[in-house]
Amino acid sequence: MINGWMDPFLAGIQALNQILTAGIAIMAFSLFLYALSFNLRDRVARSFAIILLCVVVVFTTEALQDESMTAETIQLLLRLQWFGIVFLPAAYLHLSDALLVTAGRPSRGRRRLAVRGVYVISAFFLALLALGLLLGPIVIDGKPAPHLQRTAWTELFTLFYVSVIVWAGVNFARAYMRMLSSSGRRRMLYLMAGATAPALGSYPYLLFGYGLAARHTYLFWSAATVINVLVGALVVVMAYAVAFFGVSWPDRVIKARLFKWIMRGPVTASTTLALMTIVRRGGELFGTPYNAFVPLIVVVTVLLLEHLITFVAPVWERLLFQGNDRGELQLLQNFEERLLTQSDLQQFLETLLAAVRDHMQSPSAFVAALDDETLSPIVVAGNRSLFDQESLTEALDKVEGDNRREFQWGNYWILPLYRRRHAGMDQDELPPLLGLMGVARREKQKHIERDQREALWLLADRAALALQDRQLQQRVFRSVADLQPQVEMIQRMRAAGRYDARSSLLDDTAMQETDLANWVRDALTHYWGGPKLTNNPLTKLQVVQELAEQDGGNSANALRLLLRKAVDQVKPNGDRKFTTEWILYNILEMKFIEGRKVRDVASRLAMSEADLYRKQRIAVEVVAKAILEMEANRKEQ
Repeated sequence: MINGWMDPFLAGIQALNQILTAGIAIMAFSLFLYALSFNLRDRVARSFAIILLCVVVVFTTEALQDESMTAETIQLLLRLQWFGIVFLPAAYLHLSDALLVTAGRPSRGRRRLAVRGVYVISAFFLALLALGLLLGPIVIDGKPAPHLQRTAWTELFTLFYVSVIVWAGVNFARAYMRMLSSSGRRRMLYLMAGATAPALGSYPYLLFGYGLAARHTYLFWSAATVINVLVGALVVVMAYAVAFFGVSWPDRVIKARLFKWIMRGPVTASTTLALMTIVRRGGELFGTPYNAFVPLIVVVTVLLLEHLITFVAPVWERLLFQGNDRGELQLLQNFEERLLTQSDLQQFLETLLAAVRDHMQSPSAFVAALDDETLSPIVVAGNRSLFDQESLTEALDKVEGDNRREFQWGNYWILPLYRRRHAGMDQDELPPLLGLMGVARREKQKHIERDQREALWLLADRAALALQDRQLQQRVFRSVADLQPQVEMIQRMRAAGRYDARSSLLDDTAMQETDLANWVRDALTHYWGGPKLTNNPLTKLQVVQELAEQDGGNSANALRLLLRKAVDQVKPNGDRKFTTEWILYNILEMKFIEGRKVRDVASRLAMSEADLYRKQRIAVEVVAKAILEMEANRKEQ
């Protein structure tokens, strides 16, 4: 803050206070971006974002003030600072109302009107601020710092501010009393404690102009510094509590993501700013206004902190957030890091076939995998004209019992690739066939030399191992795909049950969301009439029932109308085309609405029937998501 006179001790307190103020502004802005990025759809997070925006305005304008500025510039910053203070009470009441709704105490209209009314009153005080009535002219030499003169409207606003904050605190307590789980009560306590931060942070600015603050300058600045330390910590606590609203991620993911966000953003920026300020003021103390170490310290601090966070992040995530689940999560992380993707498999087999061709001096080689009794080539190396994919199944018919004997197929030597034997397998039992490896013969080559044969089978064993890993991973992927809907449902109910276990666990719709895509597909299959439409569980949705009331109680027509609306949401803008971006809409329109046969639709869209079924599943899921959003919007109204 600016003051005409100051001793070294007071100057040090004010410098520390300015650093803390800038750090709080950075922290609040970073957490504001976090709320916008991850859980803005939740009303608690939206109201919290408004509070953070007010904090950003208050502390940013405070941090920008400097003794080198003119009185007009300082007055402008002080008035801008009150933009945030004026709207803080309304934002607090808004947050408390959102918490009560989340805790299972929805408004019957009175609380919602009260919140809107408080916003209107805040806008009224903002208009008074713009007219110069809420605050008077600047007192540039005022103590403990330059401030705007208080008026009768200022006293009225102070009363309004305190009253609304107390009202919001009562709502916080009511929401806390409705918490049933220990985790919900604990996080609500965090939220209530953190909620004091913005109100506490604006406290020094409400004291400006009072004789108490002017008479006890040291006490005021010491209290302001302590309050800023508390505000910085409590804002993080509040952001931590709000981070769990509106998301269904596991707790460890929320904690790790927020912690990393804070470390990479506010901590790095605040540390850099603090060191830069210390170096700059140290240079001024020794009579050097410009210090060449300032840009150097900025660059070094940012690079060191970013590298430190990158290297230490896995360690703190394991120690702080994984708990007793550390072994399972480590296994999944190792699996992700060592996963053999299609690109990895193709690259390995291409390298292996290059070695095969070099060793045999062969013009061509291939590896084909056997999936569900269908043999399909994965990698073909060299002269592709020698490879006849259409008659590849003939090569499969030539495979006999001996798993270490190659045979001829056209111009190729064919080596069957078998799964490795395991301990419980009989010696006479032949392992399952994984695929084939083919090596094109050179002209006039009748047989394979002994040393060539041993090396060739060694390479074939490597190819079989890759195909075996591929097959095992495909089973894992299918299991994960089957498990994912149930896991998502449980995570959603668990997330909602943090604060309102009764409604989340008793909500039959939430329990059945995993079947929503199947219901949509059944309803689309009988779009023009049939039991899958008339007896569909989707008719229990609130949005369908409201449409049925408008249509004389006909639930089938209402569901058909809802499906039509959802399909239209998939439709891109413009006239209908048969391009890539129109594929999902065209499948829905031609297959279900127009009732064409699968073969006709696939032919018109120039795709295989297998590809059509894959795209159809995606299209149905998009329609299900659209219906789910319409139902959620209807419930919020």
